[in-house]
Amino acid sequence: MCRYAMTFYRVHYVCVPCRRSHKYAWDDATHRCTSCRRPMVLAGHDFAAPRRRNDSGWAAVAAVLGAGLRYEGFEVCGCGREPKFRPRTSAQVRARRRVGHRLGVSEAAALAARDPYDASSSALRQLR
Repeated sequence: MCRYAMTFYRVHYVCVPCRRSHKYAWDDATHRCTSCRRPMVLAGHDFAAPRRRNDSGWAAVAAVLGAGLRYEGFEVCGCGREPKFRPRTSAQVRARRRVGHRLGVSEAAALAARDPYDASSSALRQLR
């Protein structure tokens, strides 16, 4: 049975420059930041915001969302049980970008890999 099918869950929207996150209904509406009035970015169901003073954590959030990834711990419908990895610090982002560039893998695949050296094997599996 689908995890998100039976109950209506709200999703996290993020304003990275203001370091704010809010939960809104998942619709096609443009949700604006309550502080700066810029459009907020859809972060996913399982986003956990770092503290506002955590510069490294927010840099990692900006890199992940900039690469087009979302924070979904399960598949979007909730049927899959394989948790997705997302970097939590800027050091993890730098390491994955460096290894991804060296191996010739896209930035999204490098950031999504649990181990940076597994990025090439996971990217090859996605191409097949």
